[in-house]
Amino acid sequence: MPGDDNEDRPDDGANGDGPDDFLEMLREMLSGSSSMDASQLAGAAGLPNDPAAVAGLISQLQNAMRAGGGINWDLASEQARTLASEGAKAIEPGRRSAMEQAFHVAALWLDEAAYVSELSGTPTLTSRAEWVRTTMPLWIQLAEPVALSIAAAITRVFQEQAPEEMRSMVQGAESVIRSVGGALFAMQLGQVVGQLSREVVSGGDIGIPLLDDGSATLLPQNVEEFGAGLDIAQDQVELYLAVRELAHARLFRHARWMRLQLITSITEYARGISIDTGMLEEVAENFDPSNPEELRQIMASGALIPPKSPAQEAALARLETMLALVEGWVDVVTRSATTRLPSSDAIAEMVRRRRAAGGPAESAFATLVGLELRPRRLREAAAMWQQVTDAVGAEARDRLWSHPDLLPDAGDLDDPAALVARLRAEQSGQSPEPDELDQAIEDLLRDDGPDERPTEQ
Repeated sequence: MPGDDNEDRPDDGANGDGPDDFLEMLREMLSGSSSMDASQLAGAAGLPNDPAAVAGLISQLQNAMRAGGGINWDLASEQARTLASEGAKAIEPGRRSAMEQAFHVAALWLDEAAYVSELSGTPTLTSRAEWVRTTMPLWIQLAEPVALSIAAAITRVFQEQAPEEMRSMVQGAESVIRSVGGALFAMQLGQVVGQLSREVVSGGDIGIPLLDDGSATLLPQNVEEFGAGLDIAQDQVELYLAVRELAHARLFRHARWMRLQLITSITEYARGISIDTGMLEEVAENFDPSNPEELRQIMASGALIPPKSPAQEAALARLETMLALVEGWVDVVTRSATTRLPSSDAIAEMVRRRRAAGGPAESAFATLVGLELRPRRLREAAAMWQQVTDAVGAEARDRLWSHPDLLPDAGDLDDPAALVARLRAEQSGQSPEPDELDQAIEDLLRDDGPDERPTEQ
């Protein structure tokens, strides 16, 4: 009977068309002709088990097979837009007018609290789908290094785990395997970004500059849902969030060097991530086609990403310090700018709790890319910025963002008093006490020996 013996199996000499045979096996799997149900594969990709999702998955993976080569990131964008559009509501004209006015008032209040550049463009109100469209290029930039590593690792494991008689087939279908693996990762990323579009309230809500310099936006539907659980007037919530968003956008416009430096650091960190091929081999050996949920959980849990190397830990510490400096400054400036708002403290507390808890989509991104975007040292950074403000004023505080060399570092978060003393000395025209390095340089210059220039006759 078929499957009980090897009489219908081609011998080793019949593998001249091996790659085509292997492609046919994949096509049978995707068409539902194999023992693995396509709905189970949809579950492995994190999609809901409904006919439309299954049909979409089959179509996308078949396209990936035909394309071959690199990762088709259109899958991520399409998946994210689909999720963003579910349950989307248009903003009412009256609400739109009120939120536009909130941005206007927020700008006036911020002018009194900060000395950073004003925006070149007008703040906008954005739908979830539009947020996906404008931010997806950056998400892809951050995720691509990990996606390529996973696709290459899957291909390598397929080669190593395949029986001897099938290795020529696998070798001939490398680009297809890589494309299908990359497609599954891209669809997972689409799930993450699509879910995030339902959670974020503004362009700077995640903490990293997703939008271009000088761009500020609020997502009205999400702002409304954020305020729904608070016993606070909606217009106060909108005004507070508008101040935060403008502060974030203005800071990145003022410190133009910072966005590129921050995104470059995140991208380089992601490039340093390797994939645990041992774990992947174990998954391949024990994979049960009837239980693809196990594969999805492994991908989403970050188990394929091994522990960080010392170099990565150091890079992560630098990133966390930068993110903490940004968010801490935004917190301090927003607090100062919203003193007229009766419920500002209550809204600020809700923002802090929400940020500390994170969300499921943000956690998924952390496991997919291996990077936690929430700054752990935020409280220390906010306390430091407040001490600086109290000591030397907002204008001197904000001058620190004019150049990377002036920006406080991790040591300043640990010991704000030293930073405050230096800024006070500079403000009063006094020279601060030299530190050990400054003293060593001064001693070296002083010890240049006697002046041997000839004296004038």
